[in-house]
Amino acid sequence: MWAEQTLTLIKLAHTGIWAIMAGAIVAIPIAAMRRRFRLAAWLSALIVAECIVLALNRGRCPLTDLAAGFTADRAANFDIFLPRWLAQNNKVLFGGLFVAGELLCVWRWLRR
Repeated sequence: MWAEQTLTLIKLAHTGIWAIMAGAIVAIPIAAMRRRFRLAAWLSALIVAECIVLALNRGRCPLTDLAAGFTADRAANFDIFLPRWLAQNNKVLFGGLFVAGELLCVWRWLRR
C-alpha cells in the first residue's frame, strides 16, 4: 500500500509540474501578442531550464525515474495523470508549440 500511495504522490507532483510547464508554453505567445516581452522571457527561461533538466537526465523527467521504483508498469503515462496519447506525444506536441511561440515572440519583438 505504501508504494501505491508514494506513486500517487509522484504522479500528482509530476502532473502539477507538467501543468505549469504546459501553461507557460501556452502563455508565451499570448504574452508576445500583448507585447509583454519580459513575461515571455521569464516563461521562456522556465521552459529552457526544464529542457536542461531533461537533457541532463537523458531526455527523461527525473520523476519518471523515481516513479519507476514503485511500479512495474511502463505505459507512457505510468508516472503522470495524463491520457496515454498525450503522454506519448508530449515532447513533440509541446516542443512544437514552444518553438512556434518563440518564433511569434521574436517576430512581435522585432516589429515593435
